[in-house]
Amino acid sequence: MRKFGLIGYPLSHSFSEKYFTQKFQSEKIAGVSYQLYELEQIEDFPRLLRDNPEIRGLNVTIPYKEKIIPYLHGLADSAQEVKAVNVIKVNAQGKLTGYNSDYYGFLQSLSHELGHLKNIHSLEGFKALVLGTGGASKAVQAALKSLKIPYRLVSRSKKHVRSLLYENINEKILRDYQLIINTTPLGMHPKVDTFPMLPYQHLSAKHLCFDLVYNPEETLFLKKAAEYHSRVKGGLEMLYLQAEKAWEIWNS
Repeated sequence: MRKFGLIGYPLSHSFSEKYFTQKFQSEKIAGVSYQLYELEQIEDFPRLLRDNPEIRGLNVTIPYKEKIIPYLHGLADSAQEVKAVNVIKVNAQGKLTGYNSDYYGFLQSLSHELGHLKNIHSLEGFKALVLGTGGASKAVQAALKSLKIPYRLVSRSKKHVRSLLYENINEKILRDYQLIINTTPLGMHPKVDTFPMLPYQHLSAKHLCFDLVYNPEETLFLKKAAEYHSRVKGGLEMLYLQAEKAWEIWNS
């Protein structure tokens, strides 16, 4: 039996087990299983592998996308570019290689959405605010670079020279930045009453607000943006795309 699974903490929000279990059933993939491995600390990772030698692949979620890197034997190009890992491939000799399928999933999902925007004829002058600076944010930044979309980071503290604090975002900034991407866990189940603190009243139909959170499908961030006629996009499509990419990696 080949085992696959997800590591992170906590994992109550995860759809991964349900998604892969249904995939295995619908596609009649035998001899495989997918489980949630909740690790209270990353130091428990080696013991997880020792106790489960059948593991051939893992997904990685909050808060370990960066902390997992020292435990791996190597990084694929995608993970080296992003400097964060959300997929681990374990070969027959036990070698661990880190990949990043978040990059692929976000790039594809955003590209689909940009293709649907009738009021955007060119990406020239199109700029993004990236809310958050963690592992998911790094995947988003890499994707924006590949699309040549300029961006600025937004965080609660001044971690980066060019980053903005939430309290500094005003009408002028939102007029200049028409793509807003939430990479933080704000709004994720079970804390569905949380959301990024933005001056939502300055949003308009010219904005696209993208939330990487997929549980719930419509977060408070998206609901507030929609009130001001912004186009909104949740993280579910990205979840499916990155999950399929992970399966491709594990079986390559």
